[in-house]
Amino acid sequence: MRRREFITLLGGVAAAWPVGARAQQGLPVVGLLNPESPETFKDRLAAFRKGLSEAGYLEGQNVVIEYQSADGQLDRLPALAGDLVRRKVAIIVAFANNAAAAAKAATTTIPIVFAVGGDPVRMGLVDSLNRPGSNVTGVGFLATDVVAKQVEVLRALAPNATLIGALFNPANQSAAADTREAQAAARTLGLELQIQTVGNEREIGEAVAALAERRAGALLIGGDPLFATRMRQLVVLTARHAIPAIFQSRIFPDAGGLISYGASASDALRIAGGYAGRILMGKKPAELPVQLATKVEFVVNLETAKVLGITVPITLLGRADEVIE
Repeated sequence: MRRREFITLLGGVAAAWPVGARAQQGLPVVGLLNPESPETFKDRLAAFRKGLSEAGYLEGQNVVIEYQSADGQLDRLPALAGDLVRRKVAIIVAFANNAAAAAKAATTTIPIVFAVGGDPVRMGLVDSLNRPGSNVTGVGFLATDVVAKQVEVLRALAPNATLIGALFNPANQSAAADTREAQAAARTLGLELQIQTVGNEREIGEAVAALAERRAGALLIGGDPLFATRMRQLVVLTARHAIPAIFQSRIFPDAGGLISYGASASDALRIAGGYAGRILMGKKPAELPVQLATKVEFVVNLETAKVLGITVPITLLGRADEVIE
């Protein structure tokens, strides 16, 4: 057995232990509320652990992490947040908008550290960035602001396209704002935008097929835990229909998708891990101003481009943070 596989196995076994059994060791418990599946969250989890370690906390040594994953089903988040509250964890760390909202609704006493895309004040998570108030603080990262850039990238990838498609999950708190931004960007570029709203695995397949039938020249996949959880399905579908697609997270081109442009969620979660560590050391959330993570990642998978018969313009390659060959 390889060392990495052995470590992963140990981590899985540890995550399966009851909180009560682990809490008897006298270690504080951090509840991690994640709307995605554990499989798609690995890199970001590593970033969160890095942030914790920078604050002096190592999982299994002086802190325990209790994992709650919704597997892309956003309606499960309130129950999962409630479970963490009943288990009396020391801190709840909530990744993404809906998870943060569920955590805040579940408790007014347990400290909450969020990592969300967009404006935490507008979402109602905090009173202000400098003075978050109550039991909530965290990190906001660019999400909605990148959608217009994604449309521009699709225009460069498919210069002859007149129609582009977009998939959004209406259950996501950012869906309405993302839709408006995509529509405005498409109008500016003289493109027709076909929005498809999807909420489950079956609707994803139907939506991509419908766009392919309409001969959409390119496809924008919104940032949503459902899409991250169904990453492989989306990569296969876009390849099968030969539609150049752009995603928000680098996990997609890493898995064979064409291109991604979006905020670095890993950077945000590293910062959130540091905040969780500071709270474990005695800081109160109200004393920690909300931080803004501005790092953006642009990743291109040239191997996928070749399979699709797409020539990626040199101007895009020059802007890429990473080119997968």
